[in-house]
Amino acid sequence: MSLLSLFKGKGPSGFGYGSTAEEVTEGIDLSGRTMLLTGCNSGIGLETLRVLTKRGAHVIAAARTVDKARAAGDQVGGETTAVACDLSEPATVLGCIEQVKATGRPLDAIICNAGIMALPKLNQKYGYELQLFTNHIGHFMLVTSLVDNLADKGRVVIVSSEAHHQAPAEGIQFDNLSGERGYTPLGNYGQSKLANILFANQLAKRLAGTGKTANSLHPGVIHTNLTRNMNPVVDVVMSIGAPLVLKSIPQGAATQCYAATHPSLEDVSGKYFSDCNESRPGRHGRDPAMAEKLWEVSERIVAEVTA
Repeated sequence: MSLLSLFKGKGPSGFGYGSTAEEVTEGIDLSGRTMLLTGCNSGIGLETLRVLTKRGAHVIAAARTVDKARAAGDQVGGETTAVACDLSEPATVLGCIEQVKATGRPLDAIICNAGIMALPKLNQKYGYELQLFTNHIGHFMLVTSLVDNLADKGRVVIVSSEAHHQAPAEGIQFDNLSGERGYTPLGNYGQSKLANILFANQLAKRLAGTGKTANSLHPGVIHTNLTRNMNPVVDVVMSIGAPLVLKSIPQGAATQCYAATHPSLEDVSGKYFSDCNESRPGRHGRDPAMAEKLWEVSERIVAEVTA
């Protein structure tokens, strides 16, 4: 337990900074429910997979390769279906979509957990900056293709980050989606996390009245494989400081498990959560015009890369 866990209290939900994924799902029976989880094979994704299956859910476990997904399922036990879903490769995303549809199971939740962070140099796929393409476009393609497969009270849970505050001053740089006119590791990571929030908000708007919901969240600062591209000095400091200030992996998985399963959130949509409580994103994360434009641009990009 970190020192911050001792000082940060619980919020209105009854949970807080120190709550774990097991604690927030205690007493919740997920038997008969099916959930799709991306990035299932390490960090908070693996812990989310373990806890959801422990509570009885059938989890369609997605990772970059089917072998990684299968290994994760074998590690946690429970009822899982392994699928490949490399979010930076549209062909594998489309393959994942087809496999999910072929199960014939309505999805009680889609948890968009996978992501990459702070690439030291500009990387691109299909002409777009890789963090935005992977963290947002890949999930946009996946979710929008499976919305009709959501159960009547199905939930979409998109893992964002407080790093969305590090996005460029204007928010989404629609005139620089390639990154070629300027790139910084954390700035572009922040842009991709801002896109996650805006996507969830616009999806919630489109789902209004259907009983289906969409929310985004900040999982906390956790030292996992996600930080492997950080400056080595920063990475060492994070490793040393982890016991003092960082969340553990069970704590880091709590908010997404809470958002995906807790009965109190059945009708809650278009919100941003942190420490298992509703929070407030930055001003760009509350911009409906930016969210709408991002949706339109994302549709165009998906059509372009899947043509």
